[in-house]
Amino acid sequence: MSDTLKLACDLISRHSLTPEDAGCQPLLISRLERLGFNVENLRFGDVDNLWLRRGSKGPLFVFAGHTDVVPTGDESKWHSPPFEPTQRDGMLYGRGSADMKGSLAAFVVACERFIAKQPNHQGSIALLITSDEEGAAVGGTVKVIERLEARNEKIDWCLVGEPTSTEKVGDTIKNGRRGSLNGWLTVHGKQGHVAYPHLAKNPLHSFAPIMAKLCAEEWDRGNEFFPPTSFQIANMNAGNGTENVVPGRLDLQFNFRFSTELTPEVIKQRVETILNSGDFHYEIRWKLSGKPFLTAAGRLVDAARAAIKETTGLDSELSTSGGTSDGRFIAPTGAEVIELGPLNATIHQVNECVSIADLDELTEIYQLTLQKLLE
Repeated sequence: MSDTLKLACDLISRHSLTPEDAGCQPLLISRLERLGFNVENLRFGDVDNLWLRRGSKGPLFVFAGHTDVVPTGDESKWHSPPFEPTQRDGMLYGRGSADMKGSLAAFVVACERFIAKQPNHQGSIALLITSDEEGAAVGGTVKVIERLEARNEKIDWCLVGEPTSTEKVGDTIKNGRRGSLNGWLTVHGKQGHVAYPHLAKNPLHSFAPIMAKLCAEEWDRGNEFFPPTSFQIANMNAGNGTENVVPGRLDLQFNFRFSTELTPEVIKQRVETILNSGDFHYEIRWKLSGKPFLTAAGRLVDAARAAIKETTGLDSELSTSGGTSDGRFIAPTGAEVIELGPLNATIHQVNECVSIADLDELTEIYQLTLQKLLE
């Protein structure tokens, strides 16, 4: 059993349902503190965060990741217990195996091997680990970054271990992510009897043409790095289940995944202009989950792509697709940020798994990336 596989199994066996760490971070500390990493435990609310740094000079390279996992779902549908790491047909099964305890294990072993070869490496290496990525993400990486920024501790390069690969490990690097903006809309009408519609005002009927406008709107055309901005309705509710009552209000929740062509302020203004063209009274509340970010080709991207090529022979693709990640909190500091990890085919699913061979390749990719930047 390889060092990476053994550590991944140890991590998976801990029931770290978000925002619980369940002893994962102390396990990482036990491996890295003896290599000269200074340990800083940062707890915000019910969230455990860890900042491990070796060295005091720049440039600073950071591995970023999370120990928390999503709920297991129906455990009767798992072929083996979700927190009992199980090897089967070359795969490692268990909740968090791909997202992202396998990457955490590869981080640690890559650091151990790199430091064994280069104990006097240039710059500094750090790990930023949180137990609040899969949940609300309000007491995790965002708070650690605030602490680092307050003391002017600047990250130059950051590799987030999210599962980015699609067919083969290393085939895709995320060098940016779309922004995410949520809206909660309430449309007010007047409740009444369905047989007397002239005495009521149906908010569904009032909103229907406006909903069509919002869905048909071309928000932008994207650009070289980002697909066009998308608008999606996630939830809609009206009425009380009674068949003869016109509802008095409509509640709607929607999301924008937006490119660098737009700002949250522009999106809000355009939405409210469309809403104001309707014949109804409304209230709206907004929440920005993250702005888009992009890391153009540079030393970090080049180093990671070269490491992948040497390890796997693949020419990796740069992509900004998918959801958000904690990279959205790190990129605004000016750091170069990429995401690189195992296959994402089973993440958040029943019977989540990762290829054992891929874990070893990922470890080598991480180690080579360190070498190319800090040797």
